[in-house]
Amino acid sequence: MANLDQIIRVALQNEPADLVLKNGKVINVFSHEILSDLDIAIVDGYIAGLGKGYRGKEEIDVQDKFICPGFIDGHLHIESTLLSPEQFAKAVLPKGTTTVICDPHEIANVWGAKGIEYMLLSSENLPVTIFVMLPSCVPATFLETSGATLRAEDLKPFLQHPRVLGLAEMMNYPGVLAALPDVLEKLNLAKEMLIDGHAPGLSGKKLQAYVGCGISSDHECTDLEEAREKLRLGMYIMLRQGSSEHNLVDLLPLVSPMTISRCMFVSDDKHPHDLLETGHLDYNVRLAIEHGLDPLLAIQAVTLTPAQRFGLRDRGAIAPGYRADLLVLDDLQKVEILHVIAGGQVVVKNKELLFSFDGHRAVISKSELTISRDLDFRIPVRGEQIRVIELVCGQILTRELRQKPKVEQGLVVSDPARDILKLAVIERHKATGNVGLGFVHGFALRSGALASTVSHDSHNLIVVGANDQDMLLAIETLRKSGGGFAVVNKGQVKACLPLPIAGLMSDRSLEEVALAMKDIETASQELAGIPNAFMLLSFLALPVIPSLRLTDKGLVDVNHFKLVDLFV
Repeated sequence: MANLDQIIRVALQNEPADLVLKNGKVINVFSHEILSDLDIAIVDGYIAGLGKGYRGKEEIDVQDKFICPGFIDGHLHIESTLLSPEQFAKAVLPKGTTTVICDPHEIANVWGAKGIEYMLLSSENLPVTIFVMLPSCVPATFLETSGATLRAEDLKPFLQHPRVLGLAEMMNYPGVLAALPDVLEKLNLAKEMLIDGHAPGLSGKKLQAYVGCGISSDHECTDLEEAREKLRLGMYIMLRQGSSEHNLVDLLPLVSPMTISRCMFVSDDKHPHDLLETGHLDYNVRLAIEHGLDPLLAIQAVTLTPAQRFGLRDRGAIAPGYRADLLVLDDLQKVEILHVIAGGQVVVKNKELLFSFDGHRAVISKSELTISRDLDFRIPVRGEQIRVIELVCGQILTRELRQKPKVEQGLVVSDPARDILKLAVIERHKATGNVGLGFVHGFALRSGALASTVSHDSHNLIVVGANDQDMLLAIETLRKSGGGFAVVNKGQVKACLPLPIAGLMSDRSLEEVALAMKDIETASQELAGIPNAFMLLSFLALPVIPSLRLTDKGLVDVNHFKLVDLFV
């Protein structure tokens, strides 16, 4: 908080402010109105007063421009942007984002407590304030090998950190309903703080039991009636519009002046090319306005509502005593952001980033992949049929096929002619030597191989290929780069994006990462017959989404939550 004496003196016009925004149209999210021709006086990073006649050491005339609070993303996995927190801040500031509540679930599944520490340390003193909700499900299941296990006792030391707000999305809702002791320990640990939810399709008495445990938000609603039921039970509804999931438009009828105090827009997962081409929360607000929502309600959904949900009493509105996180908009309908003020400092002016990150020393701890150099992908034939994972067009769901395998010299091999390709998941955290082998249908990969260390949720190395040689070269390429994405064909590396931070994030800029990712997508589409091949690949090791998956421990029948043999 600013020095109170200064606040009083500036508010009473007894001394000049540090910065004054002159003659603006101020969006008041408390009264749902636009107040014209006002000055905003800022001192020591906070708003001292609103009115006319304020003087400042620096003054910016914003006549005919709209001023609104800085945007707050209430649920985001920064790792999904493939950027370090520093580079993420650079990317989203010009988009108007000044506060983020992140769930470092991905990096925690790789590095455990060290991953949470990394996110907190590397986000210190950034112009974008990054708060953390502690990951609740590390590992996500017992059917895979993650890099760490986080119990309640491992999370407890972080609760005293000023930027830790509570427990992140409780994905293990079956564990909640079964009252599993380790799940209840985490819920009890955070009962005096905040607990975010993750309960797709949960309804009726089961939903009430879930909410009764203190879980007070959900970002997984895809159906309007599902969202209404959760809203009626007091949950905050996070209308999600990210790169993978697009739920905002379907849920928009839920948002009204009566419900806005419980409705907010979030991004959840945002890929680099989407950040660059469409934006961040500015896109979500713009989309809502385009579909008929009152612009002031749309702005409240990314300002006051998330601030109140997360107990951030110093931000989310424009009023005396509030942190000076402010946006100057050239156009309200198009959400065209001209200037950004973060903590009273002009960090974006005339759409140009001014903030210098030179003094911010990012904490870069590069990953090493503990993978054997003597991998063996040979599969001796042991039956007449094999289980094959089938991709479902436009979804991350899969189906189980049963097919006759292609056999050469007693070994089951990839069969590109029938689009049955070998798939491998290699444990990369603990040098267990685990290798899960299976087959997948739907990539239409004619030759070559694709490999990635981004594979939810444990992020082991996953590779699909038309032959073992290219698969092994793709793995070796990622070993040398510390993780990332690789495309290989006929013994040559066609494209590689290194992600040396936990095998999940780059230390390069958004523009560089987006360009490298474009090269990856172009190279993969030259080999595969589907778009977004790497995104689909990243979910094939996730053993909580039906129906057949592959982890480092083998094939998983998700419907029965057990390992099954490759051969039928």
